[in-house]
Amino acid sequence: MKKLFVMLFAVVITTSAFSQGKDVVDIAIGSADHTTLVAAVKAADLVTTLKSKGPFTVFAPTNAAFNKLPAGTVESLLKPENKAQLAKILTYHVVSGNVDAAGVVAAIKSGNGKAVLTTVSGGKLTASMDMGKVKLTDESGNSAFVTAADLKGTNGVVHVIDGVVLPK
Repeated sequence: MKKLFVMLFAVVITTSAFSQGKDVVDIAIGSADHTTLVAAVKAADLVTTLKSKGPFTVFAPTNAAFNKLPAGTVESLLKPENKAQLAKILTYHVVSGNVDAAGVVAAIKSGNGKAVLTTVSGGKLTASMDMGKVKLTDESGNSAFVTAADLKGTNGVVHVIDGVVLPK
C-alpha cells in the first residue's frame, strides 16, 4: 500500500510539473481537438506572438468548430496569400489580459447580462449567458458556446469554444 501511495504521489508530481510551464500555444498543441487551430496559428505566423509574455485570453475553436465553416474555407484561409485575413480571424479569438471564467461571468453580471470584449484584432465579441453557459456572439450575430474553461497557461488562459467567431 505504501508503494502504491509513493507511485501515485510521483505521478501527481510529474503530471503537475508537466502541466506547469505550458503557454497558451502549448495548451492547444497538446490537444487532439485543436489541430486545425494549431495549423492556422502556424500559417498566420502567430506562434511567436502567442508564446510571448501576454497575458492572453484565447477562445479556442475545436476542429469540429472549424468543420462547421463552409466547405473549402479552412483550406483557402491556410494559403499564404490569405495570411493577413487568417491572422485577423485568429486574433479576433484573443483578448488581452488573463480573463478567467469567473471574470467573464462577473463582467456579464455587471453588464446587465452582456459583456463586450475587445479582441486583439480590434473587433468586439459580446459575452452573455444562455442556458447556463457562456455564449460569445460576433459582430455579425453568429455565436459559439464555451465548452471548457480556465485551461491556465504561463501567459494566459484558454477557453474552448464550439464555433468559429468572425470579425466583420
